[in-house]
Amino acid sequence: MDEEPLEEWAARRDQHRPAIGERRAAPLDGQEEHGSHVAPDAPRGIQEWDGHQWVPVGIAEDFTAAAGEAGDDAAARAERVPFPRFSKLPPRPEPWRPTEPFHRP
Repeated sequence: MDEEPLEEWAARRDQHRPAIGERRAAPLDGQEEHGSHVAPDAPRGIQEWDGHQWVPVGIAEDFTAAAGEAGDDAAARAERVPFPRFSKLPPRPEPWRPTEPFHRP
């Protein structure tokens, strides 16, 4: 198994982490985070990354207001995450053919 040097791993991890001061909108209904299409009129909390954790900094009336408060941070965060690497597709299987010829009666 190939071992990745610690410096390379730390640099790759830091690319995925949010920048200090970056903001995001979080639902206030106590459930896990979900998409913006779920209850768009529900109030959202505004959280800011302080370098170690997401800290609450305010509340917005709905998702639209929360997105305005968060700014373009969500788009910048999405650009930092690389696409997964896909390998080649497996070869196409041969079509199924019966082992014995079939003759209609």
